[in-house]
Amino acid sequence: QVQVVESGGGLVQSGGSLKLSCVASGRTFSGHTVGWFRQAPGNEREFVANIYWSSDTTTYADSVKGRFTISRDNAKNTVYLQMNSLKPEDTAVYYCNRVVGRLPLNDQWGQGTQVTVSS
Repeated sequence: QVQVVESGGGLVQSGGSLKLSCVASGRTFSGHTVGWFRQAPGNEREFVANIYWSSDTTTYADSVKGRFTISRDNAKNTVYLQMNSLKPEDTAVYYCNRVVGRLPLNDQWGQGTQVTVSS
């Protein structure tokens, strides 16, 4: 069973940047595609980006394309999300999980990390 810990969130002004980290414990991410999701108050959790573990292939939601970059460090068993040009509508709790395409592999979520973008 893979457990994940997300970190790096915070309060930032519109146009600012943050870099989120997702570290796996227990079993590793090795061999799995990993994705970032976010959930704003009153909304359902939505897909943000994913990265294949065995390649540099990435996929992004249209709402973040060109502003966010997902990457991974296999040696550290960590997946990152660099967020630039942040907008107030990016405010949400951000989560990571193993995925199949744009769908979470399971319903085992970490505590998430809060990102708040002020206007």
